[in-house]
Amino acid sequence: MTIREISKTEAARYMGVRGIPDDKTAELLDKYEPIVRDALRPAYVYREAETEFRSNGVYLTGLGVPLEGNSIRGLLTGCRRAIVMAATVSAEADRLISRISVSDMAGALAVDCLCSAAIEQVCDLAEEEIFSHAKAENRTMRFSPGYGDLPINVQPELLRYLNAQRRIGLTCGESCMLIPTKSVTAIIGVSDDSVHKQKSGCGICSMRESCSFRNSGDCKF
Repeated sequence: MTIREISKTEAARYMGVRGIPDDKTAELLDKYEPIVRDALRPAYVYREAETEFRSNGVYLTGLGVPLEGNSIRGLLTGCRRAIVMAATVSAEADRLISRISVSDMAGALAVDCLCSAAIEQVCDLAEEEIFSHAKAENRTMRFSPGYGDLPINVQPELLRYLNAQRRIGLTCGESCMLIPTKSVTAIIGVSDDSVHKQKSGCGICSMRESCSFRNSGDCKF
């Protein structure tokens, strides 16, 4: 998988920029975008499963624990299948951020935000590739552990389910945060019919109290 260009507009948004970046910010993003793009090693894995709804959560074929919470149940309502995916831009992102921060803190922020934009692009590209094989006109948004009331502690089970450590070098720590940090796991529901439009946005996000995008009025969800 190759990212031809990292979205500097999206990276600027992660930097807290609203509207057109000032010259200094634009210069930083122009300087570091090719450096970041050359360093990253994007990769993803996925697995398709059938869904089973029980009183204690939604079960996926082969996953030993339920997906708990009203958010994921609502998302997968009407979906007989689901795709579980994991994506990363590799540990090179963390190493690059750390290295740049030694001499250029503003540059390190730009690199961090470019990496954040890059992993979202990787997820978009992965989804395109997945569904070019697993045909599904009707599918839900991507939904990750920690969003809504889907517990983040399901993260280790999803990684084991995907054999993500061996296949793309993706693990998580005791707090269930992903390592490398610029990585994502997500669940996408697949339906034969039109999918239920799950409510999105700040109202169901577990990060709503501390989210800088929400506080600045720049959340895109």
